[in-house]
Amino acid sequence: MVLTISSGSICDTDPAGAYPRRVAQQTTSGTGAPSFSERLTAPLWWWPIALGGAAVLAAEVFLGDSSQLVWLPYVILLPAAALGMFAIGRIRVEVSGGELRVDDAHIPVGFLTEINILDAETKRELLGTLADPLAFVVQRPWIRQAVRVAVDDPADPTPYWIISTRRPADLARAIVAARATAVSPR
Repeated sequence: MVLTISSGSICDTDPAGAYPRRVAQQTTSGTGAPSFSERLTAPLWWWPIALGGAAVLAAEVFLGDSSQLVWLPYVILLPAAALGMFAIGRIRVEVSGGELRVDDAHIPVGFLTEINILDAETKRELLGTLADPLAFVVQRPWIRQAVRVAVDDPADPTPYWIISTRRPADLARAIVAARATAVSPR
């Protein structure tokens, strides 16, 4: 299923693409607070696997040795595994202040023209054979859905952004609502 948003309305198209349905739009407050915010964290079940793997690796370093430094691999590898888990989940997606922010990148919502909500299959196709080399992509393989946002900025060669998100409809609504209240950057 692909949701397409253009000219301020959101249409949900069935798999056959026959009949679009309207999706309720989200309104935002003019407080400047984020109308959408999400951190692209790793699944919780990865944590025990990462820490367990680090503990097994640490146990094997001095396996069979009665050295006084048996604790050292644990002190190094367990925090390294935890830092690695934090690092892969540090990306934040946010719509606030009239901008779409993804990690350090940001773009005024006035330059965003069309928003497509992508299911797993469409996301895979757009990141594979149909990919544009100039596209801005923030993709997390453990997040199945994504949003494709077309960019209409003559000074920017980027044709579109593809952003992984667990709540694609909420992100699309937040962009549409921010675009409706934002002053055009042109």
